[in-house]
Amino acid sequence: MSDSPFEAPNRVDFHFDVICPWAYQTSLWMREVAERRGLEVDWRFFSLEEVNRVEGKKHPWEREWSYGWSMMRIGALLKRHDPALNDAWYLRSGTALHVEGRQPHRAEVARDLLSEMGLDPGLVDEALADPTTHDDVRADHERVISMGGWGVPTLVFPGADEDVSRKIFGPVLIHPPTGDAADRLWDLVVGWLEFPHLYELQRPKTTADLAEVGEVFRPYIEAREWNTVVNPTP
Repeated sequence: MSDSPFEAPNRVDFHFDVICPWAYQTSLWMREVAERRGLEVDWRFFSLEEVNRVEGKKHPWEREWSYGWSMMRIGALLKRHDPALNDAWYLRSGTALHVEGRQPHRAEVARDLLSEMGLDPGLVDEALADPTTHDDVRADHERVISMGGWGVPTLVFPGADEDVSRKIFGPVLIHPPTGDAADRLWDLVVGWLEFPHLYELQRPKTTADLAEVGEVFRPYIEAREWNTVVNPTP
């Protein structure tokens, strides 16, 4: 357990975009920690399409179908029925894209994935026909932006609406740890909350590191139908 004088939180909001390969890796670790520590995780949205939108282009909520945004609209509808369904949808759609190399950002594939989950594939069309699912995704996205956030994964801890220091971008990793190692990483992450002006700690990537990242992300790279944007940290 952590030696931090702060009481470890028992819940966390995990903001994600299905299309982000880094957030997917971190989400696997987060689920491991949640199970081991009994944490409550609220899976919430963030749009890389919107934050990286080129001036003059349509917002994702102005498009008939928009990659990550539309997948999150499906999650928003499922979350209204049961938050666990949004969690399950993120895991299934994320695994399809980042492990299996499928294209859940295509409506027909999204319908297939819902069927595989034992859910009605018509939920895809229901989510797209309901304009209020735009509102759900946009509200989560704007929450992170209002805190100075810019990407995913972003973790937001209890009290963050009053104290914007209680949010963390990351951890950014591949090969998410399991078991005791997952616990140790959680304690390290939570320990950051003790230091509100500690903004960044980064391990430079070697050529070998980048090659390994590329190999882990190969299914995603081959399945994506958009240009990946990598912006520098603000």
